Amino acid sequence: MKTIKDKQLLVGADFAGFPLKEAVVAHLKAKGWTITDVGVKSPDDNDTDLMFHRIGLRVGSLIAEGEFERALVFCGTGMGIHIAASKCPHVHAGVVESVPAALRAITGNGVNVLAMGAFYVAPQMGCDIADAYLGAQLGSGYEWWHNFYEFHKLAIDELEAFDYETYKKNGFKLRHLGDYDLKLETKPED
Repeated sequence: MKTIKDKQLLVGADFAGFPLKEAVVAHLKAKGWTITDVGVKSPDDNDTDLMFHRIGLRVGSLIAEGEFERALVFCGTGMGIHIAASKCPHVHAGVVESVPAALRAITGNGVNVLAMGAFYVAPQMGCDIADAYLGAQLGSGYEWWHNFYEFHKLAIDELEAFDYETYKKNGFKLRHLGDYDLKLETKPED
């Protein structure tokens, strides 16, 4: 598997997300990242195989097959490409438009495919979002919060194990793999 630790990243964009993807990729390459791009590579690409949902499925499949740990995807809104990637098993995708949202997507939700929309995210913000996302892990920055990691890891594990037919047969009740306290905590003053 190509990992974040080894500075290996998968990206994909449609024609609308292409300009933002190019800015983010140039930024990451300058920082030593190796990028595998499975989407639009030129503003002249007009192959219908490069529509947002087809790129999203391509990226999602590479995550699902364990070839990459994480990916960044880009389209006009971030929504369509994220929905497509989410159709693949083991993909936990999220759309963000800010650095705090990107941090929480990875630290609290373990998102392995992060989507951005070029209609809403400026290039520098996209670079900052990528840096924040790629510089954090599930639970990082929340070590002060009792069971933050365990609570959120449980959610990821239950989503990974989720089977709709089983859920339906069980009266739309989820089989719990465990439980943790439901308590918001306030970060202590330094």
